[in-house]
Amino acid sequence: MLFGVTFGYLVANAVISTELFLIFKSPWVLIAATIIHLIGWVSCSRDPRIFDIWTRKLRFCPRNPNYKVWGCNSYRP
Repeated sequence: MLFGVTFGYLVANAVISTELFLIFKSPWVLIAATIIHLIGWVSCSRDPRIFDIWTRKLRFCPRNPNYKVWGCNSYRP
């Protein structure tokens, strides 16, 4: 962990902040980067692996075709 967040989250924050800076060309993007980091810091203070678990869930538990009917992933008709 670096600065209270996982390394993967820190890299993602750096990429997002860099892209925002290249789009808006303003130093005010540092405020957005700080807010994004604080969200990650609060989340990682409860469970350091929360973002790894979330990315695994997104990768291995995709939406089912009947998601629109039930409002959740339902594996039974």
